[in-house]
Amino acid sequence: MNPLLSPFDTAPFSTIENEHFKPAFLQAMKDARAEIDAITKNTESPSFENTIEALEFSGQQLDRISSVFFNLNSAETNEEIQKIAQEISPLLSEFGNDITLNKDLFLRVKAVYNQKDSLTLNTEQQTLLDKRYKSFSRNGANLPEDKKTRLREIDAALAKLKLQFGENILAETNKYQKHLTNEADLDGLPEGAKEAAAQLAKSKDLDGWLITLDYPSYIPFMKYASNRELRKELTLAFGSKGFKGDNLDNQENVLQIANLRHERANLLGYKTHANFVLEERMAETPEKVQAFLNEILKKAKPAAEREFKQLEDFAKELDGIEQLQKWDGSYYSEKLKQKLFNLDDEILKPYFKLENVIDGVFKVSEKLFGLQFEEVFDIDKYHEEVKTYKVYDAEKNFISLFYADFHPRAGKRGGAWMTSFKSQYKRGEENVRPHISNVCNFTKPTKSKPSLLTFNEVTTLFHEFGHGLHGMLANTTYPSLSGTSVYWDFVELPSQVLENWCYEKEALELFATHYETGELIPMELVQKIKESATFQEGMATLRQLSFGLLDMSWHGADPTNITNVKAHETKAFTGTNLYPETKETCMSTAFAHIFQGGYSSGYYSYKWAEVLDADAFAYFKEKGIFNKEVATKFKDNILSQGGTENPMVLYKRFRGAEPKVEALLERAGLL
Repeated sequence: MNPLLSPFDTAPFSTIENEHFKPAFLQAMKDARAEIDAITKNTESPSFENTIEALEFSGQQLDRISSVFFNLNSAETNEEIQKIAQEISPLLSEFGNDITLNKDLFLRVKAVYNQKDSLTLNTEQQTLLDKRYKSFSRNGANLPEDKKTRLREIDAALAKLKLQFGENILAETNKYQKHLTNEADLDGLPEGAKEAAAQLAKSKDLDGWLITLDYPSYIPFMKYASNRELRKELTLAFGSKGFKGDNLDNQENVLQIANLRHERANLLGYKTHANFVLEERMAETPEKVQAFLNEILKKAKPAAEREFKQLEDFAKELDGIEQLQKWDGSYYSEKLKQKLFNLDDEILKPYFKLENVIDGVFKVSEKLFGLQFEEVFDIDKYHEEVKTYKVYDAEKNFISLFYADFHPRAGKRGGAWMTSFKSQYKRGEENVRPHISNVCNFTKPTKSKPSLLTFNEVTTLFHEFGHGLHGMLANTTYPSLSGTSVYWDFVELPSQVLENWCYEKEALELFATHYETGELIPMELVQKIKESATFQEGMATLRQLSFGLLDMSWHGADPTNITNVKAHETKAFTGTNLYPETKETCMSTAFAHIFQGGYSSGYYSYKWAEVLDADAFAYFKEKGIFNKEVATKFKDNILSQGGTENPMVLYKRFRGAEPKVEALLERAGLL
């Protein structure tokens, strides 16, 4: 008996064997196709209920199986699961295409969409109808056959180019290694970084130390190594990935990707790729994004120039550096930061025992939203380290199941994320409650010490828990509009806003106590944390904006006349440069976020979400960080509403006005 093919509430981890997955996927896809066939063969004329709602609730077993499988592939994988993922992914992709390119299905969806003005639909139903129709039209369902064929050709070409782009960067990264045999070349590096470099050399049967372009090796070297010539060599190697005119060069790939995206957008009736992407974002148009980035640039640039001058003066005074270069930035910034703040993570860690921080985020949620968390031990888990909780509201109604998985292990990818094993939705009289999970990679306890978090890990835990609350407090009718199913440039609001409580005395007093003495964290440490949070914020902001502006320069205009990648990039960076130009380096040829990942026309959204969270938290600060009225407004208009309405409408309902950039600038100390 395949446990994945019987109806289940909580995921039946202990009874699932790897060989159950593929048959379960194949059967669930077959069943979902039968459900789609039932919709297209329905002899009644298309209605919201028999077409849009029927489509929304089709394939539910497939969704559950997918969530179990792909969450395991991230948090508890092995070679067998990875192999199954390779086999299953193309089948799921084909299944998705079979739906969006199903002509009969689209004709029914279109028939309902065309009569939407005469239907009596509520706001959420209107949103669902709009979303369903767009998922077809934005993938070419309205095009004549010859253009559909060209669209498939473009998509196939883009898939190959993006893979090639990424493979070239990986090969470039792996190709470079700096083998050092003189210990003096490592002067300034902390012991941990030296040890890692020696271990790396040993793993390649070399004496001495090895420095590579991988972040854990590259970043400490740039931050601490006093050898300026070596820092220069590494900077140029790092910055010239995909830009050497050899077989790993990405310049032609960049031009082709930009041009094919533009052609695809034109085929679908959009002016540029950015116009196509931004139609489904809060920002709406390339013009709005450009105006947003330029507004922050105008405010941040004077601060960035002041900070850069301070850094130049410091480097000159310390080491007689006449001209600060790109390879000097991290090194002198770190030295200046230590001089100004004298703040070290090792001083803070004893106050952030993992169990206390978990308890802290629960207490903050209780004070804000009236939630109660009860650890339970009878829920099936995929690993013994996972903790499980039942979440209730103040009236003791069941709200959600919550899984928490905090430590690294083999079979778990790095980083931190929130995910779900079951979506919230309403059907008939029932409000089906969600199963939400947070997965992180925090320091494990040792024989002598419990798990003590760095401050960065504390904010990460709060961040992911913010996403978790967005999932737990969901209260919508349709699963595809529930929880975190929102616009890309809105999804980080609940997570980023919760990080703010980590800096507040009133919140820290709930949980930040010394793990040995029970002493409350000294407030001068809290003050130092707050002050150092805005160190060189102007320069950091300028850097972020330069990436957003580069992204828009490739995707927000017609790229057909661009022939020289470096010349184009140099022009895009005018106005954000602080350091002298280096002819050997190019950002675009290794800008994986926009040429390989999902951030094309979307890099601005990092800053966009920061504006939302700063503006939202300013409201809490104004009324009190635990003010019940503001918290309830946030829950009722943001956390529970998912993607049921335009996010700006929801935000204004919570805040009473559109977000103001000034809130971010003030928090960042840039006003």
